[in-house]
Amino acid sequence: MTDWFNIAVWSLVGTWALVVGTLILMYWQTRTSQRLNSANAVMALRERFDSPHMRAARRGLSSRLLHGPPDDISSVEVVTFFELVGTLVHRELLDADLVWEAFGSWIVAYYWAIRHPVDLVATIRGTLHDPLLFHEFEWLHDTIVQIDAHRELASPAVVDNEASAHRVLELESRLGEV
Repeated sequence: MTDWFNIAVWSLVGTWALVVGTLILMYWQTRTSQRLNSANAVMALRERFDSPHMRAARRGLSSRLLHGPPDDISSVEVVTFFELVGTLVHRELLDADLVWEAFGSWIVAYYWAIRHPVDLVATIRGTLHDPLLFHEFEWLHDTIVQIDAHRELASPAVVDNEASAHRVLELESRLGEV
């Protein structure tokens, strides 16, 4: 005689195991797809960052920050680029660690330079009456500094931000030179 009750129970258990296994597999596939999309987006942003147009914008801004009047930030293209990256990281569309790997030194250097010796962000915010202007770049900078500290590359209190930013900006100001 067939025990229909045991067959039904085992069918139910097998079905649930299949459902749970399928959900786990779908989660893993979705997570892997998100990570690959983030990596591809960071690589595309890196290509844009290294494009001739952006290299010229970086060269111009770094030269002005190093040698121009301390309150001149006539081009905000580089800062706007990092504002966009910050927004994408903040919304978890880009992986913060990948952005740290791809742009970390530039983010810290440019952020420090536009805040010292004159706080150009505060000046622009005051002029435009927009207290949130470049707030995602600010958030991104803080996130990158936290990643630095987490990886124990350097304690934020130990890093000489001025010297570090100056070295990066000097290299940036010579982009395109042969």
